[in-house]
Amino acid sequence: MKIKFAQTIRNYDRKNLGKDLVAGLIIMAVSIPISMGYAQIAGLPAVCGLYGSVFPILLFALFSTSPQFIFGVDAAPAALIGAALLDLHIESGSKEALAAVPVLTAFVALWLFAFYVMRAGKLVNYISAPVMGGFITGICTTIILMQVPKLLGGTAGTGEFFELAEHIAETVGEINLPSLALGVAALVIVLTAKKVIPKFPMAVLLMAAGALMTKYLPLRAWGIKTLDAVEPGLPVWSLPDFTAVPVREAVTISLSVAVVIMAETLLAENNFAQKNGYRINDNQEILAFAMGNLAAALTGCCPINGSVSRTAMGEQYQAKTQLTGIVAGLSMIVLLIGGTGFIGYLPVPVLTAIVISALLGATEFELAVRLWKVSRTECLIFAGAFFGVLMLGTINGVLIGIILSFSEMIIRTAKPARCFLGIQPGHRHFRDLKEGSQIHAVEGVLIYRFSSNLFFANIQVLKQDIEDHVTEQTRAVILDASGIGSMDITAADGLGMLYQSLKEKGIRFYMTEHIADLNEQLRKLGLGYMIEEGSVRRTIHIALKDMGIKRPYPLEGGVDNDDRSASRKRADNRVQEFVWAFGTETEEQIEKQILLQIEQLKEGGDVENLLHGRWSHMEAMDEDEWLEHLEEHLKEIVNISGKDEKTLARRLEEHRREVHDRIATEHPELAERFKERRHVLDEHLKQRRPEVYELVVSLREKEETDLK
Repeated sequence: MKIKFAQTIRNYDRKNLGKDLVAGLIIMAVSIPISMGYAQIAGLPAVCGLYGSVFPILLFALFSTSPQFIFGVDAAPAALIGAALLDLHIESGSKEALAAVPVLTAFVALWLFAFYVMRAGKLVNYISAPVMGGFITGICTTIILMQVPKLLGGTAGTGEFFELAEHIAETVGEINLPSLALGVAALVIVLTAKKVIPKFPMAVLLMAAGALMTKYLPLRAWGIKTLDAVEPGLPVWSLPDFTAVPVREAVTISLSVAVVIMAETLLAENNFAQKNGYRINDNQEILAFAMGNLAAALTGCCPINGSVSRTAMGEQYQAKTQLTGIVAGLSMIVLLIGGTGFIGYLPVPVLTAIVISALLGATEFELAVRLWKVSRTECLIFAGAFFGVLMLGTINGVLIGIILSFSEMIIRTAKPARCFLGIQPGHRHFRDLKEGSQIHAVEGVLIYRFSSNLFFANIQVLKQDIEDHVTEQTRAVILDASGIGSMDITAADGLGMLYQSLKEKGIRFYMTEHIADLNEQLRKLGLGYMIEEGSVRRTIHIALKDMGIKRPYPLEGGVDNDDRSASRKRADNRVQEFVWAFGTETEEQIEKQILLQIEQLKEGGDVENLLHGRWSHMEAMDEDEWLEHLEEHLKEIVNISGKDEKTLARRLEEHRREVHDRIATEHPELAERFKERRHVLDEHLKQRRPEVYELVVSLREKEETDLK
């Protein structure tokens, strides 16, 4: 296992220096309240949170392959450790807690090292984008709910949604209006700045302003909380006292914490990587987690986790490399040595507003909207992961999301893409019969394509499809297995039964087009007799030849299948390409592209460009439909371009006539079909824009009169 050290800052580009420095300083500043609060949740003094924001962050930055993710004291591990202390009957903040927490952190580091050796990072490959999006949005929403009471003048909440909602309700009853006013004002300012001046470090300005307000205004007298003062000094390195916690409890508690750290951080890292177009090494990331937690254990801190809020803050201020984390860690050292007095001047509502603004930017509710339009199932998976995290906690949310993701994968694989194939007259390639009326089945032969690996959940789909389409005229069934890479024993048994059933009816069964390795699987699974009996052939054409069916293949309905010329084949393949590309959305897409081009016309575009749109290579059928849609917008185009209505209508009709003449000359066999279709389009125009239809008809009649 090759380890790349300081990967994100090798060959450093100096143009990123300013952004990384500013982002690092901001992250250090916002880490102060976050780290101190979570350290207390974990049963440690607040200053230990600052210790966890020094060496763990530095080590993570040097080992991580993510250019932007930030490590730090965070909610989930802190909450788990705090709950574990209660189970161990150890009082939070006591000497026993100070001894026990580093021990648990050390065992967390050991587990993470074990996960690294086992290459457990590959598990994240089985987690889908909806799970990642729901998970990250759930975490952000949970942390926002934890922070809301601090805007109201209270303390941060803990637990899941119902506990957080209850805590918010209690805080509302004791709301501090000056605190709320300051926090909301800061939140509005930072959110507005994010949109208006996104590159400006507004967070730094707000913190400086908050410190000055504390110094020169009676904020504390108004009930506005500031951070607790911290004694100066760096953490002391020492080995944990492993006798402080029984080994059995330490192993079991630390395992759950390590799993949460690995799952939560890898999911979040991959989410940011996917969103920003780079890749990370999942396994080396686990090593970075282990190194960071080892440093935390040796400096008396609680387990450390990847921080979505700090990373979102870095992204907001365009951090580019892990120099951001190094700057954050080093500046925290400077603060601990000589600047701890500044901490006591920072108003909690201002810092809370900065954190909430960063978390709002990291949520992915827009992904849920997209999924709702595209796939309700994947939207449900997003919602499952989101509400799982929100209601049941991090690890349960991940588990729910993974279970839903795997269930959806099985359901999708159980109902794969499949179709029956035929031939376009005069052509040689087999295509989906549903592609168009010009595709016809080979007479007496079912050609069936199944696009998935065969296994226990989908073999019945294959069998039922074929059995439902077999008729008295069926002489053979040919399975196009080009999409099948493997099969399990249940599928093999089912395929064998289908083979025997068809054989008893006097119907030949062929398996074709698959990879050679599948033949080896067939032999191992007991279907070698199909190969020996000549029912497994390399191509569909060879299978048809084996039956004595030669080219040109006879098509159902007695359709002529004589060979076409090369030019005719090109025409066949390209006619209705726009319809082929967009399917049922053809008219909507044509309309959408025309409206887009009309917008461009407003900016000084050429009317002639509207005649083709983006698809300048459209064939006759597509071009005629495009022009018919353009005629519907005739008055709008006239108003924008300033051209005479009759002149423009005449130009469109001239172009339609050119299209008709071209198709009649080059492919006379399609002319009648084109003429019939044009009549249908005219009827549509008459219904939608009768006034334009009347103008077009009058122009045609005038042209016909002129020709006479």
